[in-house]
Amino acid sequence: MLPIVLAITGASGSAYGVRLLSVLLAAGREVHLVVSPSGQAVIEEELGVRFDLEHPDPAVLLDLKHTHLKCNEFSKKYLDTLHIHNVRNLMAPIASGSFQTSAMVICPCSGSTLAAVAHSMGQNLIHRAAEVHLKERRLLVVVPRETPLSLPQLENMKRIGEAGAVVLPAAPGLYHGAKEISDLIDFVVSRICDQLSVPNDLIRRWGSVS
Repeated sequence: MLPIVLAITGASGSAYGVRLLSVLLAAGREVHLVVSPSGQAVIEEELGVRFDLEHPDPAVLLDLKHTHLKCNEFSKKYLDTLHIHNVRNLMAPIASGSFQTSAMVICPCSGSTLAAVAHSMGQNLIHRAAEVHLKERRLLVVVPRETPLSLPQLENMKRIGEAGAVVLPAAPGLYHGAKEISDLIDFVVSRICDQLSVPNDLIRRWGSVS
């Protein structure tokens, strides 16, 4: 099982990215995490915690008992499979196509990040890593959370879709008996995990016996 790259950028919906991180680590997957400065600001605004980009502490994101997230209690064993990179570090392993990964997820994906990836205008490690996944024909899952969508945003989604990316909007379904916000978050995270071939039982699937 090759590593998975996870980027959290400055769109609303940081809970999706943080929950995905927790699920991937609990599944035993190696994760390379990058958080943009705008992503940091949204995490602080929406989850009430400050994730220091210069001195990152994984426990800040993985021990959120006070939120509506169903995050696993932080365990030091995750330190063996979690690698955090500074968004300015273009010398990080994930900036090179020679560093093998299975997939990359940008969750949530801001409009500016979407535009940078769609037009190969990489200015940071997130943009570069996404470009690497496209050029190496590896799975890239982009999770936008914006409404309504402008024509440029729609065109950028079309552009990266044609380049091989999966555009997976953070649009939770309502048919699985959702009762809490965390259920809606888990719906989207489950669909992302399905794209990554990471087994999960986060939701009751359509057609399953209740």
